[in-house]
Amino acid sequence: MARKGERRISAVSHATTLVRKVCTFANDTTLIDDSRVGLARAGVIEAVRNHDDMVLFDWMLEVLSYQGVSDAVASGYIEYHGSVRAGDVARGLQRRHLCPKLTSYWHFEDCGYLKSTRSCSQPKSFRQCPLPRHDLRNGRLNQSAYSLFLFMRDIAGGDFVGWLDRRLAHADTGTVPDRAEALAASVVEPMTHIYGVSDKVLSMSLSSLLIAGDPERERWQTAGAAMIVVDTLVHNWLHRTGILSRFGSDHLYGPKCYSEGGCATIIRRVAQRIDASAYNPDFPRTFPRFVQKALWQFCAQDHIAQCNGNRIDDRDRCGLSDCLLFSRCDRVTLQRPKPDTVAGCENILAI
Repeated sequence: MARKGERRISAVSHATTLVRKVCTFANDTTLIDDSRVGLARAGVIEAVRNHDDMVLFDWMLEVLSYQGVSDAVASGYIEYHGSVRAGDVARGLQRRHLCPKLTSYWHFEDCGYLKSTRSCSQPKSFRQCPLPRHDLRNGRLNQSAYSLFLFMRDIAGGDFVGWLDRRLAHADTGTVPDRAEALAASVVEPMTHIYGVSDKVLSMSLSSLLIAGDPERERWQTAGAAMIVVDTLVHNWLHRTGILSRFGSDHLYGPKCYSEGGCATIIRRVAQRIDASAYNPDFPRTFPRFVQKALWQFCAQDHIAQCNGNRIDDRDRCGLSDCLLFSRCDRVTLQRPKPDTVAGCENILAI
């Protein structure tokens, strides 16, 4: 019987073989360039250069508006109803008789605004409060907008770019084994306390900003390259291929994906064995974000669409024999069949 260490080596080798094939097939060699173009169009490159929090707020809030719904739904709502801009929030906070929750970032906790019921945790201040005046898709976004603005004003001191520089410099001690991961955590962790901001959307937006916002900021690029976004597509791919099982890390999609030994840990470990600069000389050698995005593209319906629930019956093993991974994939069933869907007592007992 193979010992634990030997099994883990086998798991890493198995995962690396599959992931390298996906990275080659996805061929996303313009990841950084595409991010830079998108940031430039939104005025973010210039905003980084000028330390312009107003533009950075507008861009970040728009990104946050896309969490929880499809891109089409989010963009359609913004196009029809508009969004809230930094100037709108700044003017609102200048109003007299403000709600005490809007005193500072620290006071804002437990605002409790609900758009559906037009209510909050401070009913006496509701009529004078500027927060409900913005017609965003739901009340959570209203709270996110003000929480983000107050974070940039009070925590970042009105200079978000400077705050990023300071956080990264403070974390770059030279004594941490995984420098890139430590740099990424130094900016992600404080921002997870902004109301309504998920790890997934935060990592996605910050990664884009850091890897493409300023090529002269080495710490930015290192931190951004280490940021991983694990969604259901990536998690399910790791399950179906047998990678999670081989690592002894079977788990449901959720917080465990980011815990020790979860999906993010596995992707980072595999990324260390894949030289991303072989795909593009401008890429860092170790580029977890590039690896993770290749996996997502391999599964996403609007991209390669090879491994997802639209093509595979999750109640059975994958039968897509034309898949480039088929011969090496463990083809693990994603869902166990329910007893009432299986004919015969013998089958039920066999589950």
